[in-house]
Amino acid sequence: MKSTLALSAAVSVLISAATVLAYDRVVARPSQQIGVVDLSDVYRSKEAEFAKLVTASSNDDDRRAAHESAAQFARRLPTALEELPAECKCLVMLRSAVVGRTPNVIDLTAALKLKLDGK
Repeated sequence: MKSTLALSAAVSVLISAATVLAYDRVVARPSQQIGVVDLSDVYRSKEAEFAKLVTASSNDDDRRAAHESAAQFARRLPTALEELPAECKCLVMLRSAVVGRTPNVIDLTAALKLKLDGK
């Protein structure tokens, strides 16, 4: 009788431990992921690209194309930022809002740039 009770208790402890471990790996840890985006870097690179296009333009059509490119960027940026959390299944914040680096922080700046470039 005592061995059956001990075996039952041991099995219960193992099942409970496995359940807690599964919860930690599947639910708790993924929700702790934080994606960061260096938006100022994205703006600087697009700004430099726009300035290069405008200074290299020799006529009004080239300037209009450069302005259209800037307007397209302005339209695509909010959409791309809204799509990031769904893709990484994480909270997305500005890099300047996060102090320090932890294993839970993922840099999504390159992914945002790829989305904005249409690749």
